[in-house]
Amino acid sequence: MSVNTWIGVFLISSLFWAWILFLGGANWLEGSWIVAFIVDFGAMEWTADGIRLFALLMWILETIWFVIGLLVPDVRFWP
Repeated sequence: MSVNTWIGVFLISSLFWAWILFLGGANWLEGSWIVAFIVDFGAMEWTADGIRLFALLMWILETIWFVIGLLVPDVRFWP
């Protein structure tokens, strides 16, 4: 995967997590069947705060993986 594609995928993912954290996405997803596909079927019972916590943790992990991918290009091809 090229660096530009790697950055683009990370930016799109970051927009999604930012929507959940800051723009009311967690409230919109709370109790929805859509959250079951994003997280897990058990997440349909989570509160908006639980969804926000999950989004924050995922964003942190993806940021770490993004930086590793910038420094070590071979990890961009891992599934």
